[in-house]
Amino acid sequence: MVRIDGIILKKPLGQHFLEDAAVIKDMIKMMDINKETSIFEIGAGNGFWTHHILETLCKKLWSFEIDQDWAEKLKKDITDARFTLIHADFLEFDLELLKKEGTWTILANLPFGITFPILEKFVVLQNHIHEGVIMIQEEVAQKIVATSGKPYGAVSIFFQYFFDWKLLSKISPESCNPPPKVFSRLLYFKPRKNQINIENKEAFFKFIRVCFKRPRRTLKNNLGASGIDYKKIDEKTLKLRAQQMNVLQLLEVFNIIYQEIRD
Repeated sequence: MVRIDGIILKKPLGQHFLEDAAVIKDMIKMMDINKETSIFEIGAGNGFWTHHILETLCKKLWSFEIDQDWAEKLKKDITDARFTLIHADFLEFDLELLKKEGTWTILANLPFGITFPILEKFVVLQNHIHEGVIMIQEEVAQKIVATSGKPYGAVSIFFQYFFDWKLLSKISPESCNPPPKVFSRLLYFKPRKNQINIENKEAFFKFIRVCFKRPRRTLKNNLGASGIDYKKIDEKTLKLRAQQMNVLQLLEVFNIIYQEIRD
């Protein structure tokens, strides 16, 4: 049983609090934070990020915290008028309430187990995001930014379509309390301005998941195993693995197949 400030940590919530001030200060320096900046953070926890954020000139800070014990402590400890504590699960929160507030900067130490569901919420919010930095598992960060090789996959293509990403500091387990078993990474992101035109995004990303279902298999094998008619795709392309193709090449294949289905 691990306690911090007398509060028992809940293992299911993946509570590992960054406690390296130098990392936080470097992160904030690269952000565009001024008197007009609205920030929300996810997983305020012991308030380490929260206090540093409030040292900036930000206009306001909404902090999400699902743990009632930490939420109560934050309410008592922080009296800054710019601060709003939201005791809620971000995954269940009504995003329309965030959209009504305008554009946001995001700072979040994401629990490893729900990284992708939260990032999918960011996709929904993309038109209301200025920029953000998240702290996530190193392995996951590498998957998000990959453009080739083993980490490259459907996840890479999906999140790179909506956002530009940049790897920041690599965080050792000892920088967190309690230390996780793996390294973490700070990852900067910003909505992509010039998104590729895709007629049916939902169908395309579903197609991408099929292409990468068995990464070591050829495109032909993955498509065939899913019952997709690939007869109009040239043999040279079908012999490639999806990991050998960029998003434009995959989109070209998708458009041929999608046109066949529509016709």
